[in-house]
Amino acid sequence: MAKMRECFKIGDIETPAPLWIIGPDVIEDEGFALEVAHVISECAQRRNIPVVFKASYEKANRSSTAAFRGPGLKAGLPILARIREETGLPITTDVHDAEQAKLAGEVVDVLQLPAFLCRQNSLLEAAAATGKVVNLKKGQFLSPWDIASRVGVLESAGAVDIWITERGSSFGYQRLINDFRSVPVTQETGAAFIFDATHSVQTPGGPEGVSGGERHFIPVLARAAAAAGADGFFFEVHPDPENALCDGPNALPLDQLDALLNQLEPLAKTVRTIPPLDL
Repeated sequence: MAKMRECFKIGDIETPAPLWIIGPDVIEDEGFALEVAHVISECAQRRNIPVVFKASYEKANRSSTAAFRGPGLKAGLPILARIREETGLPITTDVHDAEQAKLAGEVVDVLQLPAFLCRQNSLLEAAAATGKVVNLKKGQFLSPWDIASRVGVLESAGAVDIWITERGSSFGYQRLINDFRSVPVTQETGAAFIFDATHSVQTPGGPEGVSGGERHFIPVLARAAAAAGADGFFFEVHPDPENALCDGPNALPLDQLDALLNQLEPLAKTVRTIPPLDL
């Protein structure tokens, strides 16, 4: 039977659900990443909510070879370490192979596995072996019911905790569609269900050779996920989405973060008090 997560444990810290994963899509430069991180940290402290800061040192899956990919592993990990030290926030970032998992696992608290790599069992096993929490982004090509096998691989490899981040499924016309049955279906595996409201509004690989997005749908989908009982939420934010170096069209404007949390926090908390129906 599906069960909503009551709490999250990241290292030695245990916090109540829901969890919030928030940050820019990619590290544009050190000053930018620190500025955004401090805004998010202040928001987390003021609202007393558990936030994991997210930023990628590299975006390996790009629609165009000319697209900005980030500073890379060698330059990016020290920036993430500084953010962790200055803000006190736990950190997550993408890893793309076993060596990256090992190196990033020495710096960050949660390893994020990109959606298109969710079936690479060797990567899942390497991430689990670090002893860090693994956040697996569900591939757009998988149904909600396919995720059980991915959880099984991570469990067999000894993952300390497993989060599954949902971004919808692709139906071949530059739109991602969310089936909210995926919330209880994922929770039935024992993994936490995290809803990625920003990538869910992405329009991948459009005719101009770059992905677009429809950010005005972010609040709609996020509220729907909260009502369905999501254990956590994932938002990519940017202070100036129109000029973001990566995925700006589907980024939440940073100055709108508080307003969106005002909508979602009470809804997510209320849903967790409603007893389930025995159907």
